[in-house]
Amino acid sequence: MAEPVPPAPSPLPFQRRARIVLVFALILLGLWLIHGFLPALVWAAILAIAFSPLYERAVTRWPRFREGAIMPAIFTLVIGLLVIVPVSLGLSRALAEFRDLTIWFYNARDNGIPVPHWLYSLPFERDSSVAWWQQHLSTPEAAKAELARVDQRKVLDVTQRIAKILIHSSVIFAFTLITLFFVLRDSALLVAQLRIASTRLFGPSGERIGRQVIQSVRGTIDGLVLVGLGEGAVMAVAYLLLGVPHPILLGVATAIAAMIPFGAAVMFEIAAFMLLTHDAVTGAILVNVIGFAVVGVADHFIRPVLIGGATRLPFVWVLIGILGGVETLGLLGLFVGPATMAVLVMLWREFVERKTVPPVEVA
Repeated sequence: MAEPVPPAPSPLPFQRRARIVLVFALILLGLWLIHGFLPALVWAAILAIAFSPLYERAVTRWPRFREGAIMPAIFTLVIGLLVIVPVSLGLSRALAEFRDLTIWFYNARDNGIPVPHWLYSLPFERDSSVAWWQQHLSTPEAAKAELARVDQRKVLDVTQRIAKILIHSSVIFAFTLITLFFVLRDSALLVAQLRIASTRLFGPSGERIGRQVIQSVRGTIDGLVLVGLGEGAVMAVAYLLLGVPHPILLGVATAIAAMIPFGAAVMFEIAAFMLLTHDAVTGAILVNVIGFAVVGVADHFIRPVLIGGATRLPFVWVLIGILGGVETLGLLGLFVGPATMAVLVMLWREFVERKTVPPVEVA
């Protein structure tokens, strides 16, 4: 008869502390090793949360694709194309505009820049503005002296920085798509593991925190991305009707900028300036009127309902989370900021609303 195996001895306090130190050291080492790819991991998680309802509908509609790599590959490819196609069109248009701007620069330097007609229509400072333009830009000599102040070395440095940013962003985006594929493929396993880990670490609050993060990310996507696309579509129609050059491209740029609160104003001010250079003063005024009306409705009525309703978060905290997140993390902060604020406010509410047990008086 086999002898019973004695239970393993419980670790000593020193061993327990050593194990905790080792775990923290390995976690810090792992974060240091992958810190350059953390944005890709976070972006993959955000995209997976955003598209998970559609993904679940697709695998429910075609259950034979629930296992395997076909459906995750299709979703990853579609999401990649949704980003790659507009960005590629924008870059090609930007390169064409840069070439035209270079030609204009050398032509202005050699021939001067005539006074634009809209400058004569200014309601104030008209004579002084026209005189300054005639003195500094109208003749070839004056234009050459004024444009010579442009430091070509700085322009080259800025161009190189932009190229490095584009290369780095392309690498991060490629790893985002790779990570997204595996997250979608193993989504059921990952959700189960995260639920177990959150319960062990935080107890019943763990699942509530995870649910709040998911709701805030989806609410932020509805409030920022969808509303931004709506603003871009409305402004693209306005640009087209008012004769703004490249209305579709500028509408796409407005949609992207509109994802940041008040960011669309920068783009329609550029559109207004482009109309001014074509002597379309009335069109420039109408672009401003339509733009501020669209931004006012979107930022003061639609976004607070979509984001605040999904996260149970006052819009002032949503705005602080968005702006603080963008300042700290860039575009990624659009989604991380509101999610962080939503979790903090949820924990605060649980803390202040928790019923305290009165102390028992000892006779």
